[in-house]
Amino acid sequence: MSLTYSTWQAQLANLMATATTDPGFQVMSPGAIDYAEQRLYRDLDLINTIVRDATGVLAPNQRGFTLPTDVGTYIVVNNVNIFTPAASGNTGTRVPLTPVSQAAIDMMWPSGALNTGQPQVYCRLNGTTLLMGPSPDAAYAVEVIGTQRPVPLSADNSSTILTQYVPDLFLAASMIFASGYMRNFGAQADDPRMAASWEGQYQSLLKSAEVEQLRARFASQGWTSQTPSPLASPRT
Repeated sequence: MSLTYSTWQAQLANLMATATTDPGFQVMSPGAIDYAEQRLYRDLDLINTIVRDATGVLAPNQRGFTLPTDVGTYIVVNNVNIFTPAASGNTGTRVPLTPVSQAAIDMMWPSGALNTGQPQVYCRLNGTTLLMGPSPDAAYAVEVIGTQRPVPLSADNSSTILTQYVPDLFLAASMIFASGYMRNFGAQADDPRMAASWEGQYQSLLKSAEVEQLRARFASQGWTSQTPSPLASPRT
């Protein structure tokens, strides 16, 4: 069963043997959400967090391109495409660019203003900027595909992909954080081992969730969407 913000609060409070109206719980719960969400998004690399944004446009004669933020902030960039001809905007023919190192771009096109043409490659310069090689000779529309962080769970955003698809993992991760609030992190070495117990539960649940995500990406056994079999193996 999926969770909502209110049902997550209720279940977490029940496991902690406290009330959702407790002032300490109200202060702790946003931290539990942030801890659980960031850990799960990094551990699972959910296919649902992949975003396609085609609102960007390259500036002629400038090799730097600022990643669009119309939809959100990119954590990881998977693919970059431009559309040709430039006058077509983002309705033209999609041309994939090849990721390379910054050193390769600097060596092949040392002058951003003089070495212009239709971009062929790109690299990520920093968290917000890509470098194009060669520098664009026209205002090409750009499509960026990559990972972004969804809107966090809150009273105003009562459901997320985590509470819908992996509510058990989300609750387990929340309890790991809550163990610190309950002053039980020291129990990782002594009984009753609350934090360690929830960490073990989290790791157990994570394994099956990882398999499901690999299936969703056709990256399971034999590059299929099937559940890995302990007996079958791909043909060589």
